[in-house]
Amino acid sequence: MAQDDPKTLVSTDWLAVHLKNPDLRILDASWYLPETGRDARAEYARAHIPGARFFDIDEISDHRSALPHMAAPPEKFISRLRAMGVGDGHQVVVYDGAGLFSAARVWWNFRLMGKTDIAVLDGGMPKWLAEGRATEDMPPMMRDRHMTVQRQAHLIKDVTQVAAASKLGDHEIIDARSAERFAGSAPEPREGLRAGHIPNSRNVPFQTVLNPDNTMKSPAELSKVFAAAGVDMTKPAITTCGSGVTAAVLSLALERIGKRDHALYDGSWSEWGMYGDLKAVKG
Repeated sequence: MAQDDPKTLVSTDWLAVHLKNPDLRILDASWYLPETGRDARAEYARAHIPGARFFDIDEISDHRSALPHMAAPPEKFISRLRAMGVGDGHQVVVYDGAGLFSAARVWWNFRLMGKTDIAVLDGGMPKWLAEGRATEDMPPMMRDRHMTVQRQAHLIKDVTQVAAASKLGDHEIIDARSAERFAGSAPEPREGLRAGHIPNSRNVPFQTVLNPDNTMKSPAELSKVFAAAGVDMTKPAITTCGSGVTAAVLSLALERIGKRDHALYDGSWSEWGMYGDLKAVKG
C-alpha cells in the first residue's frame, strides 16, 4: 500500500477514516474516452463515495480553445469550485471510476491554481467498491465557499515551449501514451492527427506506473520505471500524452518520487499531431 500523503496520494483506508471531516471535500473526476461507452456523470448519479461532488473535466476547461479540456482560466475554475462548495481551507480528495486515470488530471489542475491540499484516491472507485465501502446516489448539499488561487505558470507548457525543449534537449519530454501510439504503429483515437511522437521524447505508458489493481507503484518502483525508459532525472521534465489527461498520471508519479521540476504539456498530441510543420517521429 502506498504511503498516505494528503498532497499526492491517499489510500481508501485513509479516506474512510477522514470521511466525516467537515473540512474534507471529495470530487468524482471520472472521464472516459468515447470508445469505452461509459457515461461518467450517469455513473456518478447511480453511485458515488458519500459527499462526493462531480467534477466535469470537459466543462471546467477553457472553452476558448478548440483543443479538448484545456486548463480553465482561473476565474472559471474559481466560480465552478465555489459553486461546488470547495474552497480555501479544504482538504480535497479526487477519485475516478477507472482506478487511477482522470483523477490525476484534476490533481494537476488544482496544483496549477496553487492549491496543494489535494490528493488522488489510490485505486479509486473500483478499489472502494471492491472493499465493500459505502456509496450514495444523492448529491451533497453545497454551500458557496470562498476560494483564492494563484496560477503556477511553471507547471504548464505550451507548444512553443515544448518545441524549444525538443530541439534543445534541455528537458526530458515523457509521453504517457501506449508504446504502439508512441511508435506510430497504432492510429490515434482522435481523427485528423498524425501518428508518432515528439522528437527527443521518452515513452512511459501510464499503465507502467500502476499496479494490476490500478493503484500506483511505490516510489522505489516508480524510479525504476522511469530509469528503464531512459529518463534523465537531472533534467526538468515535461509530461505529455494524447490530450493532457494521462500525462498527469506521470506528473503525479514524478511528484511521488520527489521530483519537483516537472510541467505538463496541456495541448499534448491533440495539438502537436495536428500541425504538419511540427515533426512527428515514428519507431
